[in-house]
Amino acid sequence: MPKTKLKIQRWGNSLAVRIPAPVARSAHLTAGQPVELSVRDIGVVVKAIGTPKLSLAQKLAVFDPALHGGEAMPARRAGKEAI
Repeated sequence: MPKTKLKIQRWGNSLAVRIPAPVARSAHLTAGQPVELSVRDIGVVVKAIGTPKLSLAQKLAVFDPALHGGEAMPARRAGKEAI
C-alpha cells in the first residue's frame, strides 16, 4: 500500500483523521471496529483490537438459514398466543 497523505481536522473539541477506504480494507478495519491508539516517538499508532460490532443489516447480510437451521419460530401458536 503506498503512503497516503492526509490532513488532521477538528471534530468538536478533538482532532480527527479520516481513513480512506483502500487503507481501511488493507488494514482489515471496518466501521464499528474497536481500536487502540498509542503514542510513539514518531507519531500515533492505530491498532485493531477485538471484533467490530455489526449492525442488524450487516448481521442479516451474512445470515445463512441453511447453516443456522432455518426458521426459529414454530409453525403454530404457542404459549399465550394460543389463547
